[in-house]
Amino acid sequence: MYIALSNQTVVGYTVFPDWIGEGAGKWWIDEMTTWHGDISWDGIWIDMSEASSFCIGSCGSNNLSLNPVYPGFALPGDRGSLILSYPEGFNLTNGTEAVSASAAAASQSSANVASAGNPSATPAAVSYLRSTPTPGVRNVEYPPYVINNVQGELAVHAIAPNATHHDGTQEYDVHNLFGHQILNATYSALTNIFPTKHPFIIGRSTFPGSGVFAGHWGGDNFSLWAYMFFSIPQALSFSLFGIPMFGVDTCGFQQNTDEELCNRWMQLSAFFPFYRNHNDLNSIPQEAYVWASVATATKAVVAIRFQLLPYMYTLFYQAHTAGSTVMRAMAWEFPNDPNLANADRQFFLGPAILVTPVLEQGASSVSGIFPGTGRGALYYDWYTQRQVSVGIGQNVTIPAPLGHIPVFVRGGYILPIQQPAMTTTDARATPWSILVALSVEGTASGNLYLDDGESLVPNMTLYVELTATVNNQLWVSGRGLFVDNNPLANVTILGTAAPENVTLNRAPIRKSGVSYNATSKVLVIGWLENITAQGAWAQDWVLQW
Repeated sequence: MYIALSNQTVVGYTVFPDWIGEGAGKWWIDEMTTWHGDISWDGIWIDMSEASSFCIGSCGSNNLSLNPVYPGFALPGDRGSLILSYPEGFNLTNGTEAVSASAAAASQSSANVASAGNPSATPAAVSYLRSTPTPGVRNVEYPPYVINNVQGELAVHAIAPNATHHDGTQEYDVHNLFGHQILNATYSALTNIFPTKHPFIIGRSTFPGSGVFAGHWGGDNFSLWAYMFFSIPQALSFSLFGIPMFGVDTCGFQQNTDEELCNRWMQLSAFFPFYRNHNDLNSIPQEAYVWASVATATKAVVAIRFQLLPYMYTLFYQAHTAGSTVMRAMAWEFPNDPNLANADRQFFLGPAILVTPVLEQGASSVSGIFPGTGRGALYYDWYTQRQVSVGIGQNVTIPAPLGHIPVFVRGGYILPIQQPAMTTTDARATPWSILVALSVEGTASGNLYLDDGESLVPNMTLYVELTATVNNQLWVSGRGLFVDNNPLANVTILGTAAPENVTLNRAPIRKSGVSYNATSKVLVIGWLENITAQGAWAQDWVLQW
């Protein structure tokens, strides 16, 4: 369910809750509970919660007849507001369309200039002024310092800084808390409506601590290659802020995207915790199915995302209990390498998955580094499962044709994975697989957290530890009362020698279920469903190869 906190996003004259005032929280809970009784919904998306306002100063008390108050800029559907801009380099791959768009943009601009009296015309920007400090006098509209506010005056597109709250506090002193307070109130409302379920809330405005209540998306970005790149450092920043559930408007929110940008962006965002494609009403449609290549690329990467969901869920459990991060900068995993301090074009998903996206228009390859190589770290290609051959600190050119995003598994880690399905509920019912990426020493470890997937305080949980040892053994041990009945389908071991015999708890595995590729050094052990019919984690076991 979408809630926009703005006096002109909805039709009619509106006001803002005063979260400082007594009773606002209870009123919000009651209103949302009543609303859910009329229209059933599962989660809440809070928008415009800075809070945003299109009045400069006060809209005027008792102006309920203003329906709506018309903002000083063009709205979707207004004459002269057709979006005709495209990503960088669009003219290189779409020459004819670029010429047509340029001509149409010039014509529209001329028409808008000619009709300067149009009430939807964009007003001139207001320059931000520095006031002269006066002892004992506060000037909260123009404080005596410059913050380079993009809107100019602080009252533009926001609640006026001199607005007075219930207890006499000025908005200037608490403005940055509004988004946090509405998320807190919404969390309380959802736990009132769904007492046993974990609330799902996404908010646009946050504050330190908001990650306890909600996730966040990056706001109104643009369909530009630069914004796709900036989504990575933005996500890493919010990891540090304690808000790991983060994503952006994939393919861009404002302006028009194109096939190539959307292809690359849909693949990149699949490795962000919050994943969605969203744009404004004036821009062209950008759903994945609009272009065949984007649909194909999206299907491929969503399949990987589904396989990694148990791994990502475990990362969120660790973030919740230990404050660790989900998306990670390379420098956080290798803090002693000064060359990684400003590396923000690649990232880790947890400690085990390295993502190296294409971020430039027209590229068919991408440069990437593999941190720690030559000092004990090694990597395997997700797709070929072969070990990557790379020197110490070498910047490698990686083939990346359109529709392919390079993904690598870091040696020394074990990933329990499940299979793609139409829904995450269905995916949780698929058989398990285990991917073991051995380190230089021939060892690896991993863990898996399981619960029912929705309880606010799960009654039963299961924590599984997986350890591969130098003597070619995989030890699996679980603790907890949660029951997962899905069997184990197969185990894939990367970077190992050919086995002589394979046993599970000393019982031999038939040779038809074992295959080994001497070129890639990949061992696959299958036919395990019958042996683990009670569930892959129903008992402790040891696999020997």
